[in-house]
Amino acid sequence: MKKEIIVTAKTVDEAKEKAIAELGIPAEEIEFTVLEEGKRGFLGIGAVDAKISASYVPSGADIALDFVRKVVSDMEMNLIIEKKAGHNDDVLITIDGEGAGVLIGHHGETMDSLQYLANLAANKKIKGEKREYVKVTLDIEGYRAKREEALRTLARRMAAKVVKYKKSVMLEPMNPYERRIIHSEIQRVDGVSTNSIGSENNRRVVMFLDDSKKADNGVPAVDEEE
Repeated sequence: MKKEIIVTAKTVDEAKEKAIAELGIPAEEIEFTVLEEGKRGFLGIGAVDAKISASYVPSGADIALDFVRKVVSDMEMNLIIEKKAGHNDDVLITIDGEGAGVLIGHHGETMDSLQYLANLAANKKIKGEKREYVKVTLDIEGYRAKREEALRTLARRMAAKVVKYKKSVMLEPMNPYERRIIHSEIQRVDGVSTNSIGSENNRRVVMFLDDSKKADNGVPAVDEEE
C-alpha cells in the first residue's frame, strides 16, 4: 500500500529534503509531485511556501519495522527499534532500551511470536503490489547471541554426560532454530550424535553414543523437519 506525506518549505528542494528526512528512505525510492511552487514575495510580503507530495511503496522489511514499532508503541514502551542487514539475506530488526527484556519471554518465546507476526505482516500479499519475499529476524538486547552461546555450552556439557555415563540424554523442547544450534555443536564432538523426536512444539533433541562417528566427518545432523 502506497504511503504519502505532504510537505511544505520555502523551496521545492527544501521540501524534498524534509520529506527524505521524515520518511527515512533513499530519495530514489520516493516519488515527488510538486503541488505548489514557492514564491519569495517582495520584502517577505506575499511569500508562499512550496508544497510537495512525497509517496513510496514500502518494502516488506519496512512494513515489518512499522509493525514492530506499532506493537511497542501500543504497549507504551520507549525503546530503540532499528532495521539492519542480517545474515543470509534476511533483515534484522533490533529492539533495545530499558524494559525491553519483557518482550523476550521464557527462552525467547515472546520474541519468537513477535518475529512470526512481523514476518506475516512483511509478506502479506496485497492485490496489485509486487513485493519480494523477505525473511525478518527479530533480536532484543542481543538475546540471540547470548542464547546461542548458552545452548552450545549446554550441548557440550550434555555430550560429556553421554560419554561418561554411556546413556542417551533428552533435552527440553526447543524450536527449530535452537535445535539446529545443538545439532551443529554436537557435530564437533567425537562419539556422540543427535536426532530430534516429538512433534510441533514438543520436539526435542536426543543425544546418544555413536562410536562410528568422527568429529570431523562433516555429516550433518539428521532432523527431518528442519
